[in-house]
Amino acid sequence: MTSYFPGHGDHRYAVEHYDLSLNYRIAANRLDGTARLTVTAAEPLGELVLDLGHFRVSGVSVDGRAVRHTHGQGKLRLALPGPVAAGARAVVEVRYAGSPVPVRSPWGGLGWEELSDGALVAGQPIGAPSWFPCNDRPDDKASYRISVTTAPAYQVIANGVLTARRRAAGTTTWVYEQAEPMATYLASVQIGRYQLSETGGTRLAHPARLAARVRHDFGRQGEMMALFGELFGPYPFSGYTVVVTDDDLDIPVEAQGMSIFGRNHVDGARGCERLVAHELAHQWFGNSLTVARWSDIWLQEGFATYAEWLWSERSGGPPADEHALRWHRRLAALPQEFALADPGPAALFDDRVYKRGALTLHALRRAAGDQVFFTLLRSWAEGRRHGSVTTEEFAAHAERYVPAGALLTAWLRDRPLPPASGGTLSRWRGA
Repeated sequence: MTSYFPGHGDHRYAVEHYDLSLNYRIAANRLDGTARLTVTAAEPLGELVLDLGHFRVSGVSVDGRAVRHTHGQGKLRLALPGPVAAGARAVVEVRYAGSPVPVRSPWGGLGWEELSDGALVAGQPIGAPSWFPCNDRPDDKASYRISVTTAPAYQVIANGVLTARRRAAGTTTWVYEQAEPMATYLASVQIGRYQLSETGGTRLAHPARLAARVRHDFGRQGEMMALFGELFGPYPFSGYTVVVTDDDLDIPVEAQGMSIFGRNHVDGARGCERLVAHELAHQWFGNSLTVARWSDIWLQEGFATYAEWLWSERSGGPPADEHALRWHRRLAALPQEFALADPGPAALFDDRVYKRGALTLHALRRAAGDQVFFTLLRSWAEGRRHGSVTTEEFAAHAERYVPAGALLTAWLRDRPLPPASGGTLSRWRGA
């Protein structure tokens, strides 16, 4: 299957660990960084190619030895001091600086973005090189240490656990450790004048003036977390943080262990609660289970969309049947121009992928019955915890529980929308 982003990533090696030390000057939008990557060769290597955006690279070393490098067109190429055998490790250090520039894409700029007072990272799918050198492919998951130094008036939130906060003259340094493996596009830094609070085991970071709205709109976060833990298995990370920026965002931003919402997503009336459910569900489907290739995006977005329907069902809203019938009617009126399991890069974030993905899961649920379906779903999430997944693997997993081959082929491989299933499920009360 052809890569959707052939200019990103390199399968000749994998990164085991990223150690990022960043200094960010907010007013100047100036980022100075040192990145140390522990890499393992998948085949004999004479050079290493990293993805990195518009920065000035001041030096590169491998295992402590300075090496020659070239940098251009989003690629940092470095000559290794000697051949690296397959299976061998090397530590690469890159020193770089400049003003972060989002990566251009069909969906606009991706990656590090300036806010009106701070910064955020929105990396999906190819924005990571806008702020650190990396092997930018979704199946190359690594552990991280992220250290950010900036002005003391600002909160810094990054993936993982805050392990240190050090004050110096005019700056504060925040250090986060992300032990569970993470794809590059899910690595994130959020910087703003945030007030911190907590609800239902979730940490909230938000402008002080929005505190009442945020507390209300995320007030059912604990119930939502409990439901998804019941259905998908235990929450897969050490913690969960919701960031609400003081800027409008087109859509919420997914990151590992956190979700980022704009002030426009907080109305004090839970008007965007389906998005709250969607982003939380991504911690299982997208962050813990990450697609090995972008063509299988339905395994993330379809599952998170179906989680919206499951939350609606449990929390007193319309049952999944009602959502499914409504969306089936809408999709049936739209062009059927791609296969769900390989929609093509232009349709990667098309709403038809999200909703047809959810309809696929609902059809599987109807075929299997609730008890088998939810057992299948939880075992999928738990059995692949912190791994990379493909459509073929999910289909094989489903077959172990229910003869679903023809059903999944129709929904995933054929372009025409299969008919809506007959009959009506009773309102689900629990798996």
